[in-house]
Amino acid sequence: MKRGHDPARPVGHDPARPERDTALRRVSREARPFLRARTGAILRLSGWSLLEFAQTFLSGYGVARALDDGFLAGRPATGLLWLAVAAVAVLPSVLAARGVFGRLADLVEPLRDGLVRRAVARALSGALGRSGDVSTRSLSQVTHQSEIARDGWAGLVLTLRSFVFTAAGAVTGLLALSPALLLIVLPPLVLGSALFLGTLPPMAARQRAYLAADEAYAAHAGDLAASVRDIAAAGTAERTLAGSRALAETQLAASRSLARWSAVRVVALAVCGRFPPLLLLLGAPWLLRNGLTPGGLVGALTYLTQALAPAVQALMTMLGTAGGRLVVVLDRFTDAPPPPADEPAPAASADSPPPPRHPARHTPVAELHEVTFAYGPRAHPVLDRLSLTVGAGEHLAVVGPSGSGKSTLAAVLAGTERPTGGAVRWRGRPARPADATSVRVLLPQHAYVFSGTLRDNLRYLRPDARDREIAAMADAVGLDALLSRLGSLDAAVEPDRLSQGERQLVALGRAYLAAPPLLILDEATSRLDPAAETRAELAFAALPGALIVVAHRLGSARRADRTLVMDGPRTRCGTPGELLRSSALYRDLSGLWEPEEPAGPEGPEARRGEEHGIIRSTPPPSPV
Repeated sequence: MKRGHDPARPVGHDPARPERDTALRRVSREARPFLRARTGAILRLSGWSLLEFAQTFLSGYGVARALDDGFLAGRPATGLLWLAVAAVAVLPSVLAARGVFGRLADLVEPLRDGLVRRAVARALSGALGRSGDVSTRSLSQVTHQSEIARDGWAGLVLTLRSFVFTAAGAVTGLLALSPALLLIVLPPLVLGSALFLGTLPPMAARQRAYLAADEAYAAHAGDLAASVRDIAAAGTAERTLAGSRALAETQLAASRSLARWSAVRVVALAVCGRFPPLLLLLGAPWLLRNGLTPGGLVGALTYLTQALAPAVQALMTMLGTAGGRLVVVLDRFTDAPPPPADEPAPAASADSPPPPRHPARHTPVAELHEVTFAYGPRAHPVLDRLSLTVGAGEHLAVVGPSGSGKSTLAAVLAGTERPTGGAVRWRGRPARPADATSVRVLLPQHAYVFSGTLRDNLRYLRPDARDREIAAMADAVGLDALLSRLGSLDAAVEPDRLSQGERQLVALGRAYLAAPPLLILDEATSRLDPAAETRAELAFAALPGALIVVAHRLGSARRADRTLVMDGPRTRCGTPGELLRSSALYRDLSGLWEPEEPAGPEGPEARRGEEHGIIRSTPPPSPV
């Protein structure tokens, strides 16, 4: 990602930066262009904050004058007048809060917007180049980490602004009362600040370790949610649980280390906030002998207890918590460039035509070369050195018992899972996520249908499809009954009002219109009756692309050109006749599958259709 002075990108990445560069230095260096671009907003914010300077100055100075010139001098009216001045000075600062928060948005919102754009750009770049943990990390950055940065930056700006103008007002008031007061006040403030600043580097390192552990656990949880069935099939539940426990313990250890350094900050806060008033009281006799008036002493205590000490404590608390997280989070947005592609696409000359959408019949569309896939480095492989070639126009069925890896094979062929060994090729080239939308369509068992018109749902993968093409598709796939029931292509579709079989038909129609070179049906017809399933599969088999069907009925295997029998990493491929002779598992599956019955009103599929959401290929006979 190109570096520059884009004000929406306050931080950047330099791959050549030295390792000795700390996160604070990197963020500070890259933040300067962002702040320079918003000098006007900073000046307007400072203008409103001048009222807080005046309020702080008059709070202590008014008390001192009320005592020395008023009550102690026997002039109570003068004393009350000075107290009234100190009290009235609070009102403008309260009114200024509205202006301060209005200017705050000019500094905060551009930061968050820039970080979100950076995370999204990184995610898109990574997704086009390779699959991996880029999406899980980017999700954490777009949601959790960008909000941490936004809230931390807003809190830091408010607290730092308040500290600067409050401290300036208090120091000016102390100088006006007696310069000797600074000899008492400044040493504990300097000592506590030095102790606090010493905790910043280790706290930043602990905060970074905690965020890294949080990202690792989030990525691990995302992988588990998508792989529960395959983990159970591979028998790696205990190993997976041990990995989860180790990641959780790492995150816990990072949080405990962070808490221990926070205890050191409590000492620094005590030195800055509690010691100055105590030293002032201890040095009061010396100060009074050197010209400090009683009213000046009370005014100095007012500055310390009501203004300076609270402001220092608020600043240290903010820097120690939200400030530390802010620096680490901003640096997390810059610590690595977008990942490169796994394998660059072959360079094409200007004269070479693009590859055809549908290659000649029997030309390889999807190929597996010694592919191995396992969930974890020590897990049993779900696929073990599997080689397979599926050509254009070929119909391949995949069968096997539950948990044998059929869906894993479909995901590897579709490119949604990366093999741990071997290679996947599409149309003679290494499979890349960037090519996925132009090569394959994967339909899972649970069909995706969204609220909108039927036309929009069907044209989801091919927006330019014409009505006559949709009509031909409906006749081929068996969608005409649903179309008649809804009334027209412009009828509103409510997903909750469609049966599961109807949802599958909509998804099948959508894929038929797209006519991809490679179509993978992962039990995508499981809610159709045998006749409707046959009609749909025959329609797809007539297309020029390759068709792979994860079958749940024997009829799907019998209709295929070849059948792949899976039993975990053990596989066998052939025609149905060859498999009946050579595969005991295929013979067992053939015996377990019930004979298919017609989809009439008397068949068992029809009797169970309403209960399970199965749709029939033809409407039931009229009751008349």
